[in-house]
Amino acid sequence: MANSLITITIRISAFSVVASERRLDMFKDNPFMKDFDRFFVGFDPMIERMARAAEQTAKLAQNYPPYNIKKIDENKYLIEMAVAGFGKQDLEIELVEDRLIIKGNVQSGEPAEQDSNGEWTWPAFLYQGLANRPFTRSFNLADNVEIRGASLLNGILKIALEAIIPEHKKPKKVEIQDAEEGYPSQAAEFLAEGKTK
Repeated sequence: MANSLITITIRISAFSVVASERRLDMFKDNPFMKDFDRFFVGFDPMIERMARAAEQTAKLAQNYPPYNIKKIDENKYLIEMAVAGFGKQDLEIELVEDRLIIKGNVQSGEPAEQDSNGEWTWPAFLYQGLANRPFTRSFNLADNVEIRGASLLNGILKIALEAIIPEHKKPKKVEIQDAEEGYPSQAAEFLAEGKTK
């Protein structure tokens, strides 16, 4: 039984090494993605970010601490993370480029008590069910997502996020001109420029 577990672990490790070496090739070699560049111009950075996220997910396949991601409305999101036993002083939230990084490390345990002889003692656990182990959890954010705030209440860390859509990326209607009215000046210049090349 132990030998089969070791074999399975080695095969999984070998697969993850091969997967990380070919992270970008998984999109290029995929027959469904071969015409991707033809339809989605300029999305190369997004494909690279998705490949990095897939690699990170495979590498950090952990479930601690548990979390939820909620979509509040069209542009607002909320990350809720269960951090029982951690205080504000034990948590750190950081935004590095396009990554939200949450770190937790319990700095102080139970307070020491001084007995009648003047010796310091710490409480002994009969059973310790709270996993106060250090953690680092990261999330890849889109370029337009901003952190609006964070709060800690009843062991739940809440981080509010909002996707900011600039005016030039919001949907807009383009008026169609009648042929007899002529082209707008910018369109005429654009078409004339194309004929000279």
